[in-house]
Amino acid sequence: MDDEALLRYSRHILLNEFGLEAQQRLAQSHALVVGAGGLGSAALMYLASAGIGRISIADGDRVDLTNLQRQVVHREDTVGMNKALSAKRQLSAINSTITIDAIQERLSGKPLDVAVRNADVILDCSDNFVTRHAINRACVQHKKALVSGAGVRFDGQITSFDLRRSDSPCYHCLFPDQPDAEEERCAVMGVFAPLVGIIGAMQAAEAIRLLSAIGEPLIGRMLMLDGRSLNWQTVRFRRDPHCAVCAAREENMVTEKQYETTI
Repeated sequence: MDDEALLRYSRHILLNEFGLEAQQRLAQSHALVVGAGGLGSAALMYLASAGIGRISIADGDRVDLTNLQRQVVHREDTVGMNKALSAKRQLSAINSTITIDAIQERLSGKPLDVAVRNADVILDCSDNFVTRHAINRACVQHKKALVSGAGVRFDGQITSFDLRRSDSPCYHCLFPDQPDAEEERCAVMGVFAPLVGIIGAMQAAEAIRLLSAIGEPLIGRMLMLDGRSLNWQTVRFRRDPHCAVCAAREENMVTEKQYETTI
């Protein structure tokens, strides 16, 4: 790490719990962010400013005027541009020392599998259950850490699934796949603008904590925010031993105790 990097990240390095070693881990890490909308906007800007060495942004949509109310990574002059490209342009202005990949498609199938396999941590900032469950299956298959956030109307939530750990639930354990599940989309339900910023920033914080092995990750805990009162609730949950997605995971995976000492 050169003198310019030491200066740029000095406020991280000054933290006793963080320091130079954790910052170097971030520089060597690769984050995949699926969705460059409201959640992804805040998450991406904090990941880039914090010095994640490589960030892949996946989004097949284009910036719309209605997005600018909450999707703060985009600008008026990028309306009509692919969201991954628009986000890449802004992140490059924030931090030109990192690598940013713009994946201009809605990830599914083999491209999703490859993108998850190549990343160290995945941030699910998508807006539909089909994508969320597909991301989860890929993370289970490749034993990746997944940070999941959601926000609609005044209600937000965030949790993590670290599939490197044998005790970690997966997304399907918490939200079983239901083909007839009703989607709640911002375009129909509306969304309080700062809500997705709060949840997205927390997704970035959680990803950074997972990559740097700092603090206690949100494994088995889901934080729920009521944007009207700004009250938080914590819901605790466990791995489903009969989960259709993760029940067959190998028993020789990293345990919680090993995880704390080996990362």
